[in-house]
Amino acid sequence: MILRLLLMLSGALIANLTWPTLAYANQEAGPGSGPGIDSIINNLMQPVADAIAGVVFFAVPVNGSELPLILIWLVAGGAFFTVYFGFINIRGFRHAIDLVAGRFSDPKHPGEVSHFQALATALSGTTGLGNIAGVAVAVSLGGPGATFWMILMGFLGMSSKFAECVLAVKYRNINPDGSVSGGPMYYLSKGLAERNMPGLGRVLAIFFAVMCIGGSLGAGNMFQANQAFEQFRYVTGGDIGFFGDKGWLFGLVIAILVGIVIIGGIKSIARVTAKLVPFMVLIYVSAALAIIVSHIDQLPAAINAIVTGAFSPDGVTGGIVGVLIQGFRRAAFSNEAGVGSAPIAHAAVRTNEPVTEGMVALLEPFIDTVVICTITAVLIVITGSHNLGQQGLEGVEITSAAFESAFTWFPYVLALAVVLFAFSTMISWSYYGSKAWTYLFGESRAADLSYKTIFCGFIVVGSSTNLYAVIDFSDAMMFAMSIANILGLYLLAPVIRREYQSYWHRYQDGEIRKSAAHTTPKK
Repeated sequence: MILRLLLMLSGALIANLTWPTLAYANQEAGPGSGPGIDSIINNLMQPVADAIAGVVFFAVPVNGSELPLILIWLVAGGAFFTVYFGFINIRGFRHAIDLVAGRFSDPKHPGEVSHFQALATALSGTTGLGNIAGVAVAVSLGGPGATFWMILMGFLGMSSKFAECVLAVKYRNINPDGSVSGGPMYYLSKGLAERNMPGLGRVLAIFFAVMCIGGSLGAGNMFQANQAFEQFRYVTGGDIGFFGDKGWLFGLVIAILVGIVIIGGIKSIARVTAKLVPFMVLIYVSAALAIIVSHIDQLPAAINAIVTGAFSPDGVTGGIVGVLIQGFRRAAFSNEAGVGSAPIAHAAVRTNEPVTEGMVALLEPFIDTVVICTITAVLIVITGSHNLGQQGLEGVEITSAAFESAFTWFPYVLALAVVLFAFSTMISWSYYGSKAWTYLFGESRAADLSYKTIFCGFIVVGSSTNLYAVIDFSDAMMFAMSIANILGLYLLAPVIRREYQSYWHRYQDGEIRKSAAHTTPKK
């Protein structure tokens, strides 16, 4: 019964502009369009999807715009943790880079992956199609000024990532075989039990796990497969090309590749993401920067439009509030700070100091949102492609047009980036979902394999269907994760601060450096 419910509740990611990610999907073309089983499922799910999404994304009118309360929940969390931990997103930045470089690592510490591998795995889950398409939606709807608020949200999100990843390591389980299980499920149940709230902790942990499974099958799977196929289909001839009506074949190939990687668990995933993430980011960023450089004379005007548009957005629906909402939405979707997904990957790191991984994790929103999303936004603004939304183009189509404006063959580079981003996101979210699944059904090989089989099957479904109602519902499940997660972070904030103060004092006194020098093998 539970399995049937979880399968029914899963989907791709978002299909409307309430949260701009799949808003650009063409609902009259592409895989699964027209009558068929997907239309039947869509019609059956629509009332349920509307009801659940209406609760999770309940919005209040503000100055002509609709402000989702879940957005306030995420922004408030980031602002609180930034102040509560003394602007750790600034103070800890340099030390975070040292940690990723391995200067304080000890291979004898418990865990499965290095700091760099944990960061790469988490980044592969957040650095995805949202960086390419979602930014285009935000800028086309909110104007260039949305970029400013997107950067601010990324800055605040660094503190949320720090908080949740400290707890992920502190309360993780080290299994008898040396593997690690961690994330909000564990720190909600174990951490709140320590604070005499075992019942609340258990309820929040179960709620989070169920939502995480739905989000993994949808946001981290079907949506990625669907949009990767759309771009791949576009560059291979569209509807009249060989793959025009063969989304299932594309999905099958991707499912096999994903299955090969995820069958080996976090170590296999980390090995792939440690190589794939830098490569795919290099391809995308290099291509984007090449176009920006070719328009370098227009860069000052683009930056001016971003800054002035953030505070005086003429002609934008909702005025400054509307622009702010669009920027905050994009960042929230992009870096998932506060959602609770990334701590599952960070929990597997090799360390005996929980704060070290919190430090490493704060780099994630910086790279994902402050760097990559900003480059995408500047690319779109500097080429004038943000105005294409008025001509009917949406999301990835706008980004593709920005690339094509400089070089006609650049959409092929974008297609490669899209497929790589989608693939990396899928393998990371498969790990998140499997840990939530085994938390509910037990730490067994059979449970793990059953989830991974289901996950690979949904890749094929996502590539060949457009189930918009299921997409809405899946999106709601993903962001419902933040309800339980941030509540737990608030309640466990004193625990995080004690860990942080203890570590930081020892770091400033040189104790951490001496320990690292003593334990780290000489090269």
